[in-house]
Parts: sequence; C-alpha cells; structure tokens
Amino acid sequence: MRVVSGRLKGKSILYLKTSITRPLKDSVKENIFNILKHSNKINVKIENSYILDLYAGVGSFGIECLSRGAKEVTFVEENEKVAKILNNNLKNLSILNHSKIINKKIDKLHEMEIKDKFNILFFDPPFADNQYLKNLYLFNKNKIFEKNHVVIIHREKRSNDKFDNFFNPIIKRKYGRSMIIFGKFN
Repeated sequence: MRVVSGRLKGKSILYLKTSITRPLKDSVKENIFNILKHSNKINVKIENSYILDLYAGVGSFGIECLSRGAKEVTFVEENEKVAKILNNNLKNLSILNHSKIINKKIDKLHEMEIKDKFNILFFDPPFADNQYLKNLYLFNKNKIFEKNHVVIIHREKRSNDKFDNFFNPIIKRKYGRSMIIFGKFN
C-alpha cells in the first residue's frame, strides 16, 4: 500500500494482511480525492483542513490527507495492534507531529470531550457494522464539525442506510464492492 499523491507520493504504508482491517483500495481513495478536489457540490479543500479519520485502521485515508496538505488528522482506531501499526506509519513518514491517535472505541468517544472541530469527517466502519449510524448521529449532535464541512462514508455498495434527518447525502458513487457517500450534517 502506498501514498497516492502529494508530498509523500509513492511512500509505503504498513498494513495487516488479516481480516482485522479492510484497507481502502488506492483506486477508491484516488476517486474520493478527485471528487473532493473537482466537485462543485463540495466546497471543502484538503489544504489546511482538520480531518477526523474514524475506524482509521493503519491510517491510509488520513495519511493521504496529510500528504496533500491537511493541517492535522485525528485518527480513531480501537484495535490496539492496528493502532501501533498506524503509529509506526506516522513515525516512518515523519508526520506524527500533525497527527493525534485515539485508541478507543468510537461509541465511547462521546464520553470524551473532543474540543476540535473538523472540516472533513471520514467514516470507514466494517461493512457489517450498522452501529456506525448511532456514532454518526452522535458526531452530528455534538457539533464537532465546522460550518463548512463534508462527511465521507465508505460502505458496501448494497448498503441501504437510513440517515433520517441528521445527515444529507450529496454525492454517491460505487466502485467495485464499495460505495462512497459524501454529505453534510443538517
């Protein structure tokens, strides 16, 4: 796995070859960043943004954001073994000083006081996880996002998630087994 673009382009990212993680494919990642950069429906730029990478795994999405000029990324990964690999990736790429790692279950984050507000919130839960909707709702309720923000959700393409009235999908794209949803909190 490699960084696709930016100042870290071509650098390797360590990852696990197990069922614990499901790395974001480079082609899907590249499409996400193309939409962020070129869509007239999204007016959030990666440069100088604060990013929240939830279900971060080894950090592929957040690392790509830092490579492309993000100010800071907060990575949330509950698995301790995976969080150590994430930490090693950040050290190896010399970007640890632009990063925060929270090694805690996402549904426990509401117990913490997150003082940061984010421009880009990336949700990449396991495809079988439907509890992520509760977490999505809590992040909306706690208003940990800037007025100008975008939420990006990576799901299995057959997912039929109901967002009720708290999240407004703007763009949906399917790539192989994946579906990417871009939207905003209401």
